[in-house]
Amino acid sequence: MSKTSQGRALGVGGVFFRTGDPAGLAAWYEAHLGLRVEGWGTTSGASFAPEGMPANSFTVWGAFPTDTEYFGDRGQAFMVNLIVDDLDAALKNVADGGATVIDDREEHDFGRFGWFEDPDGNRVELWEPPAQLPPEASP
Repeated sequence: MSKTSQGRALGVGGVFFRTGDPAGLAAWYEAHLGLRVEGWGTTSGASFAPEGMPANSFTVWGAFPTDTEYFGDRGQAFMVNLIVDDLDAALKNVADGGATVIDDREEHDFGRFGWFEDPDGNRVELWEPPAQLPPEASP
């Protein structure tokens, strides 16, 4: 570490959650969203390198109030947002895999958004970044 290190958080290093079937849920995400899943002992996961991400994507850390409806079921304490290259195709893929696709879609200057519930019932947000971000949306 350099002498200028300040112990600051520099980004999100991962999202971790419990499931009754780690291998099965990992296989579902691999089959329907193309995650390159690896086995890590008793868990399964996928890594995303910055150079593999679209130019106008970024990671957001957001704290929501406990009564938010944004995550769907109030019992869900977190929601994962996955970056996709084609929102409509990704939603079709997960629907073909048996996921419940939420009918709502949102389009903003910073991209298109859609949601689904995975086989464990977790609401997941999909984000298709725009070709170009507006200046106020750049991280």
